[in-house]
Amino acid sequence: MSRRATSSANGPAPPGPRAAAPAPGALRTAPAAPGAACPGFLPAAPGALHRWGRAGLLVARHRDVRRAPPLSPAERCAAASLPAPRRAAWPAVLFLARILVADALGVPAAEVEILTGEDGGPYALVGGGPAPGVHLSLGRAGGHLAAAVAPGPVGVDLRETSAAAAERRPAGHALSARERALAGADRPEALAAVRALKEAAAKADRGAAPDAAPRPAAVLGLCPPVLAGRRSARVWRTGDAVVALVLAGPPGP
Repeated sequence: MSRRATSSANGPAPPGPRAAAPAPGALRTAPAAPGAACPGFLPAAPGALHRWGRAGLLVARHRDVRRAPPLSPAERCAAASLPAPRRAAWPAVLFLARILVADALGVPAAEVEILTGEDGGPYALVGGGPAPGVHLSLGRAGGHLAAAVAPGPVGVDLRETSAAAAERRPAGHALSARERALAGADRPEALAAVRALKEAAAKADRGAAPDAAPRPAAVLGLCPPVLAGRRSARVWRTGDAVVALVLAGPPGP
């Protein structure tokens, strides 16, 4: 698996602690699709660790994740309650999350366990105890998977551009007039980005205020992505999908 980190518009990615590498051949990497509707959408190569400030992101195609480690008994119990499509992808997306937590804390990935809280959000254990200062978010869309980690509340969401036409009707009800203008009439990548940003923001807000019902975040811009309130956002493209990462605060140094 590639361990390189990309650079963002914020400058070169800072170095991070080393983590135990996954088993050889566990994750097959593929080049990101060329071209983008928005120059602010950075390419996210599957299998590469991408950094944005102190946040980390991994994306993959489900079909490319091979020989993911088996789930622990507690992880299997959590997976049993998931809908069938999510349950099928759960071992692969947890594999991505384990790698990120291991990288953030400098521990072997085999010591990391990913569970879900009462609100459905993921959290990490290391060696059976809570992972200090680690916030997680997971995403899946079709055959695409994503996991994100940060020291503070974080949200990640994926949307496939091929599904944009099917989402346009519900988007008309969910998006403001300004957001519909940002998405445009025939820009599936832009529409997917707006929808992904709103959902990623909702996940980050739940992490920041777990006992509250956060209001939908307003998307104010796409190039670069801008959200209302104290939220920071970045959008990448991977294959025929876009992935949005939102922090409930600045990205940090």
